[in-house]
Amino acid sequence: MRAARLHGIRDLRLEDLHRPTPGPGEVLLKVASVGICGSDVHYYLDGRIGDQVVTAPIIMGHEFSAWVAELGAGVEGLEVGQLVAVEPAIHCGECESCQHGHPNLCPDVRFCGTPPVDGVFAEYTVMPAKNCFPLLQGLGPVEGAILEPLGVAIHAVDLAHLKPGQTVAVLGAGPIGLLTAAVAKVSGVSAIYMTEPLAYRRQFALDYVADAALNPYENGTDVITEIMRLTGGRGVDVAFEAAGASETPDQAAALARPGGKVIVAGIPSDDTMAFTASITRRKGLTIKLVRRMKHTYPRAIRLVQTGMVDVKSLVTHIFPLESIAEAFEMVAAYDDGVLRAVIQVSA
Repeated sequence: MRAARLHGIRDLRLEDLHRPTPGPGEVLLKVASVGICGSDVHYYLDGRIGDQVVTAPIIMGHEFSAWVAELGAGVEGLEVGQLVAVEPAIHCGECESCQHGHPNLCPDVRFCGTPPVDGVFAEYTVMPAKNCFPLLQGLGPVEGAILEPLGVAIHAVDLAHLKPGQTVAVLGAGPIGLLTAAVAKVSGVSAIYMTEPLAYRRQFALDYVADAALNPYENGTDVITEIMRLTGGRGVDVAFEAAGASETPDQAAALARPGGKVIVAGIPSDDTMAFTASITRRKGLTIKLVRRMKHTYPRAIRLVQTGMVDVKSLVTHIFPLESIAEAFEMVAAYDDGVLRAVIQVSA
């Protein structure tokens, strides 16, 4: 089978590898579509995310849909030829976190495309059958691939415990920020204020779901002052950080009302984040960090299938597997109005 392996920084190579075989409880999947996530770009540009370092060639990719190609022994409820979305995290199921319903915090998780575990920029992969979610009628491979970032957004909103009529700020209008805003909207919030330095993403945010989209780097614009003005000096009930920039966690704290919440989803490239202690303490803020997702795929499928959340419009570019290096360079450069680029591995 063909697969794209990362050998080093900006060194992606298309190679021929052995096709895997499913074991008991597993399925062989013919990969359909794979989204290029920001975490993939971190590995591509830096060779690491925090202490997760690329030390040997690895297949990246974890946002994906696939066709069931072969069933391992004992698999029920799936059929060969069926299109599925796939949860990329394989949890141990036995640790304290898993037993208490928090598999996203499993210390022994095997996550597709996270060193040393291979991902799915490849023609075939093997996954546990329990990780596969059949797609309902009307949902295609592209929508199936975007269910993973939608799941992250659902988990972020779950952590916020949003109530109808509340207000939110979302810092960063990349796919995770936009999907978080969309899920917040269907949860009943009354206003969504977004910040984003790229003009095309600000416009997309306004057309998609935002009530305001501000440029944090525009001369003469202080996004904190402006959002405080828009909220009558109160601040927002929940501030979601989805930019991964050095300054955005502290901006989120400044934007939250006293007693409000800050939900951090962004991954900072330098592996650090900072808050002004006096602001967070005096406001009595609740700060939560988003670790992937948990138990979100059925809800994600329903939100897309019913039209409550539009994921397909976020996919601005589709590339064949042969052009994956070109796709990564475009995404890394924020070129050509890209939001989410998808690799179409097979049709």
